[in-house]
Amino acid sequence: MTRDPRETNLAVSATNRAAIYEEHGGPEVIQIKDLATPKKEDLQPGEALVRTLFTGVCHSDLHALNGDWPFPTKLPLVGGHEGAGVVVALGPGADEWVKIGDRVGIKWVANTCFKCDYCLDGHDASCAEYKPSGYAVDGTFQQYTRHAARYLTRIPDGISLEASSSILCAGVTIYRAIKEANLRAGQWIVIPGSGGGLGHLGVQYARYAGYRVIGIDTGEEKRKLSLDLGCEAFVDFKTSSNVAEEIKAVTGGLGAHAAAVAAASAKAYELALTYIRPRGTLVIVGMPVATLPLDIFMTVALAHRIVGSAVGSRRDANEALDIAAQGKVRVVYQLKGLSDLPDVFRDMSEGKITGRVVLDLDK
Repeated sequence: MTRDPRETNLAVSATNRAAIYEEHGGPEVIQIKDLATPKKEDLQPGEALVRTLFTGVCHSDLHALNGDWPFPTKLPLVGGHEGAGVVVALGPGADEWVKIGDRVGIKWVANTCFKCDYCLDGHDASCAEYKPSGYAVDGTFQQYTRHAARYLTRIPDGISLEASSSILCAGVTIYRAIKEANLRAGQWIVIPGSGGGLGHLGVQYARYAGYRVIGIDTGEEKRKLSLDLGCEAFVDFKTSSNVAEEIKAVTGGLGAHAAAVAAASAKAYELALTYIRPRGTLVIVGMPVATLPLDIFMTVALAHRIVGSAVGSRRDANEALDIAAQGKVRVVYQLKGLSDLPDVFRDMSEGKITGRVVLDLDK
């Protein structure tokens, strides 16, 4: 692995280039501005300043921009929550968690109370005090990010900062969702959205766990990626005459043992309930603004299990990164610049992105 030479430059610039939006709306409301970089003396106890070199772009960032989730966002807002960089300054007490020069990642969960039952059990996103990065606090679409040191994740050797950024949300989120399916090696899991940001990583984490994977997506590019990464079968939801019957045919007639729906589509959830077998599990990961029509009689009769899975714990993040650093999971991404963010969101809205987009924050 070749390290980015900027990782060793710990000088702090007085200006902080950032993508900021002062109101909700489409990509046209995004402004690229030079903000003042926080000074060391401005850092609160337990805070670190991270020189953010790369950040992934997640579908959740688009929801934050649009303001279409039921939870209010901070405005004005610097979005982003898949940051990777190096620690360049520490507030009082922050050295308990990280050191100057550490390679670290910033995740969706920016901070919690750190002491309730949810936090202690590794369910940080259920904490009543949890704050998401790039949503309730300013995130990683900027060159310098203030962050709670205890919620930074050390990035292991063996993986570049630019590749690791996508693991910090997409990777850990789908990794945890696959855990929630509670399968045994050799069982079938379907991943709708298998050619997208979460999905293409999910295919690989599921294969790493020993599961048999079926991908659902659309288009030749996403079909090829899904099969190349380990899917035993692929169903194009736009061209298939009957998605459920195709999946049942592949799985011996009964259907899959689980589906981890990475697609932000209400239809994908409705469809999943038609192809998981009796006693199968539907894991809800992608988050469309929608409700799920549920046939209560059939849910009981088939003993289906429906589970919501929101991101992952600090341990999950470490595990997901370690697996990728071993070369068992490969991040497929396009590298763009911060100035390209409006166009990235346009492409995301139209479903044009295969794999992930990572931004170089100096471009």
